[in-house]
Amino acid sequence: MSDKPLTELGELQRAVLEIIWQLGRANVHEVRHRLARKKKLAYTTVLTTLQKLEKTGWLTHETEGKSYIYIPTSTRLQAGAKSLKRFIKHVFNGDPVLMFQHLIRETDLDDADLKTLKQMIDQERKEKRND
Repeated sequence: MSDKPLTELGELQRAVLEIIWQLGRANVHEVRHRLARKKKLAYTTVLTTLQKLEKTGWLTHETEGKSYIYIPTSTRLQAGAKSLKRFIKHVFNGDPVLMFQHLIRETDLDDADLKTLKQMIDQERKEKRND
């Protein structure tokens, strides 16, 4: 997994990584084909992007015949969790309660949102008691 947070990736890098996460594994042609739905890119542009993602630790590859098959080094969930932890550390001095206080005060949560949050907290408490 990369030390670089998701937020520091460029738009094309994030798009390519999302495709790899969706497919599980892919070669340059598969990624290029998926990207072409929005924007036509040169093969070398997609290849360079995949190589940069591999160099920074987001991807690895296996060889199948003459093709490289790129594979993510972490799941979308793992990468998101790592980025969130880094964000909490840098913005809220590592205190997740401060982050939740900010979210509750500064966002327009309706009763359904608050009920969902309460259910999540209750479930977490229940799971911790059973451990």
